[in-house]
Amino acid sequence: MDKPPVKMMDPTLAEMGSHLSDAMKILESGKLESEQGKERRKLSWKDIPGPLQGDGQDVVSILQLVQNLMHGDDDKQGHRRMQYVGEQGHMALLGHSLAAYISVLERERLRKLTTRILSDTTLWLCRLFRYENGSAYYHEDDREGLVKVCRLAINTHYEDYATEGFTLLSSKHPVIYQSAACRPGLGQHLCSQLGLSMSSLCIVPCNTMFGSLHQMDVALLDKLIKDDSESGKLPLLLIANAGTPGAGHTDKLSRLKELCVQYNMWLHVEGVNLATLVLGQVSSTVTAATKCDSMTLTPGPWLGLPAVPAVTLYRHEDPALSLTAGLTSSQPVEKLRALPLWLSLQYLGHDGILQRIKHASQLSLQLLEHLKTLASIKTSVEDELNSPVVVFRFSQDNSAPSSGGSVEGYLAGERDILDALNRWLGEQLAQQVPLSGVDVVELEDEGTCVRFSPLMTAAALGTQENDVAALVEKLGEMIPVLSCTLCFRQDFKDEVLQQASLSYIEDQSWPGLGGVRYEPRTTDLDEDKRQHWVEKINSDLLKKLMELDTDLYFSDGPEFCEEKNCIFIGMATEDLDVAELVETIVSIGRDIEESGKLFENMMEVVRRGIQEAEQQLQKANEEKLMEEGVLRQIPLVGSVLNWFSPVQASVKGKTFNLAEGCLDSTEPVYSIKAQMNKEASLDSPKSVTKRFPGQKLFRRHGAGSDSVSDTSSVSQLEESFRETAPVQASDAEEAEVPKEHHVHIVEETALSDQRVPDGQETECVNTLR
Repeated sequence: MDKPPVKMMDPTLAEMGSHLSDAMKILESGKLESEQGKERRKLSWKDIPGPLQGDGQDVVSILQLVQNLMHGDDDKQGHRRMQYVGEQGHMALLGHSLAAYISVLERERLRKLTTRILSDTTLWLCRLFRYENGSAYYHEDDREGLVKVCRLAINTHYEDYATEGFTLLSSKHPVIYQSAACRPGLGQHLCSQLGLSMSSLCIVPCNTMFGSLHQMDVALLDKLIKDDSESGKLPLLLIANAGTPGAGHTDKLSRLKELCVQYNMWLHVEGVNLATLVLGQVSSTVTAATKCDSMTLTPGPWLGLPAVPAVTLYRHEDPALSLTAGLTSSQPVEKLRALPLWLSLQYLGHDGILQRIKHASQLSLQLLEHLKTLASIKTSVEDELNSPVVVFRFSQDNSAPSSGGSVEGYLAGERDILDALNRWLGEQLAQQVPLSGVDVVELEDEGTCVRFSPLMTAAALGTQENDVAALVEKLGEMIPVLSCTLCFRQDFKDEVLQQASLSYIEDQSWPGLGGVRYEPRTTDLDEDKRQHWVEKINSDLLKKLMELDTDLYFSDGPEFCEEKNCIFIGMATEDLDVAELVETIVSIGRDIEESGKLFENMMEVVRRGIQEAEQQLQKANEEKLMEEGVLRQIPLVGSVLNWFSPVQASVKGKTFNLAEGCLDSTEPVYSIKAQMNKEASLDSPKSVTKRFPGQKLFRRHGAGSDSVSDTSSVSQLEESFRETAPVQASDAEEAEVPKEHHVHIVEETALSDQRVPDGQETECVNTLR
């Protein structure tokens, strides 16, 4: 049997594919630019637009510019992981290039080609998602399909809308119903695009007594529709969820469809759970979505396809109304929107699409099974085990940790505290296991939760089962930290309130032990000076605490914290000694306060001492003048007199005592200093409290394997602080401090013929200033 002849590929298409492959290699490699080029780029004004070059640039140089713009700040801020783009992603990108190339074909050939692409893609999607006899609208904005569907519903219910316009709507007001669990801003966007008032939007609450807290209240919806119909309004369209944006719950679509049929309403469904329609086994709640009037699909994130359009599948018998609503177009170029998706679906095939959706669903089941074994973790999908979205939250159980502590007094603000801890948990998991794709979500009833939605992230990040295992492992390590922090918050507050020099800062949004402020004991300052003094002490205290060898995290608080000049302490472990931590804060704060007072007092003493020194030096100069006589002060006469009759005067030295602020004789200085050095050498060194290798501060003895020190770490902290803090004088050492800080001012009586001119005797005083 003869083989069919092999057709030659269009050279332009082959060249296009080759160029795309080369371009992707350049943009993804990040190794094309030389070191000299990087250095020139750092020195260039790369952020300032420049004129076009007259002779143009080659393709490699242009792609290099794009790469620099994409990764320009990676050297400073660290490399950011981009979305994983596999071969199927390259096919989607190739589709955009082909769309531009195909658009230049002659009109008839372009019409045939676009019709084939559109019909093939629509047929494949309807079969994949079990939507029989459906049409498809491809759009870039995933909300645009709903806008066009709503316009179709308006044209269907208002027969003369094409000619009369909005005047028909004023006589019979249309109403659009939306679940309270829908994504924020969807209804507002819909009304703004259609030119409807916000009174046309009706938000239907979720169940408050029966069923899931995230499902639309069907009984209440029925009542709202009846009331609107009786008041002369027109129930137009209902937006339901097959996987809410927050928790992934699905509305009771079968019951909602019955209501829509009863009141002649259009039912539109959207949500991530629609992706599971391609699987062999689908829950009945999601299967009911195949009977709706329209649904919006987002195959791009589900399959890891970049820059592919969203798709709205719909059923309608009148093609003219669909054309009027904008769901179909007579322009062949607009039909090329489906080309990237057409190429990608063929490349993946049915099995490849099924495998990706199934893999994401299995990752969710894997995580959900592990979460059931973890204490203090509650999930929000117990009623929907088939949902591919897993939402979990840390919640302190009744059992207290072995380290002690209590949760009494936290019932009132427990919700806010748990929200802060879960926010910290989600941020840490996303940072430490980035391939898991977890994020933080705010739910109205549960509060702050951690969400794992692999259908939206797994294909792009390449999430595997080992990533889920790593996520569970990290979560198991963080649960004890969260439990201990929650228990120690009240103990920390009690310890702080017992200290007169500390103020407790109540901030329930802080994920940690809490906040404190050191209050100085000085009361003779005005309000402005006191605030400045408090700011300086707490700033220095924070720096000292951050330098300590401890596992605790110290910060100046959240970015938008109302309290200022505070110190916030982060998460705690079970071996934390709260009392020692608070005592250390008080001790360091007191040392900083006393050091500041000593410095201010010394400045005042030096100022008064300099004034007194000026007076004593002036008096000494006058006495010398009287002793030597007036003639010796004249330069020429004084030289002659000193030659024949030298003045026999001893050199008198003066020492300036910084502590007492006075001038003393220098005779006893050297003998006393020598005696001090001798005594210092005979003194035994102070004993320093030692810790075992690897032992941190603020750990209780016997609380953990690392806490085996027999001595208090507070004494060592004080010793280490004395090495870095300014010198302080105690009552017992006041007599020694001046001897260490003497400034010598020596008066010399010249024996030579040269005399000091008048007015220069006080230069040494000016030097002191």
